Amino acid sequence: MDFKNSGVMYALAAAVVIFVVVQSLFFMVKAWKRGLKLGIESSTLRQTVISSALFSLAPAISILATVLALASALGYVLPWIRLSVIGNLAYETVAAEAALEALSTSLSDTQLTAREFSTVAWAMTVGSCFPLVLLPFLCKKIHKTMNRVLSSGKSGEKNSALGDILAAAAFIGIMAAFISRSIMGVQKDGPSAGFMTVAVLLSAMVFTVALDLLCKKKNLKKLEPFVLPIAMFGAMGIAVLLWQTVPSEITGFVWRSYNENGELVWGGSR
Repeated sequence: MDFKNSGVMYALAAAVVIFVVVQSLFFMVKAWKRGLKLGIESSTLRQTVISSALFSLAPAISILATVLALASALGYVLPWIRLSVIGNLAYETVAAEAALEALSTSLSDTQLTAREFSTVAWAMTVGSCFPLVLLPFLCKKIHKTMNRVLSSGKSGEKNSALGDILAAAAFIGIMAAFISRSIMGVQKDGPSAGFMTVAVLLSAMVFTVALDLLCKKKNLKKLEPFVLPIAMFGAMGIAVLLWQTVPSEITGFVWRSYNENGELVWGGSR
């Protein structure tokens, strides 16, 4: 029985998706009526709805890429359920990998047992609940602390430059942690980092920088939200191209791996 894509899983997914859609429609109708009461014209409200729908296309593409990335191990339904509510590529992948590593397996294993599958589902779901529980109690305090840090001089004006630096530093730190883990990572029962890891990373960087420069040079504001998903799919395409054209001795090369005796060795191939 394929429990990952069973009828029960699809029923759960349908229930979650219907709930999310109904909730969204409920609040949209409430917001529309409130906007009319405030004197906002229907044309303005309609334009807001259309622009918001278009803006959601870019995140939707990123979500689709995440579902495809996790589908080989977890099936399509569980990532679909998770990303219909809350989550992103970085969190879902890390949570799934951490849970499977604790069980001595990895996302490359397409034959997960029911125990391994349920462990991943709990890890991905419970972990994402903490922000929803903690933010109502901590968000206001964090916001006040950040305002004090960003305040400059007696006037109390916010130092926007410092805020941009702190946000960029936090983002770069998180990305550095993920990248270093991916480049030097090694899994006993799954693929290790090597040539393909670096090739895909560099491809994604090139696509991102090129698209970002194109947006700035041509003033393509509407393209900016699509830079990340386009870069992700571009890097995936490069990975497929390299795997099909470059000799397996190169594409399969890894920095570290486990030999047949279970010993960690430097160099080798997948």
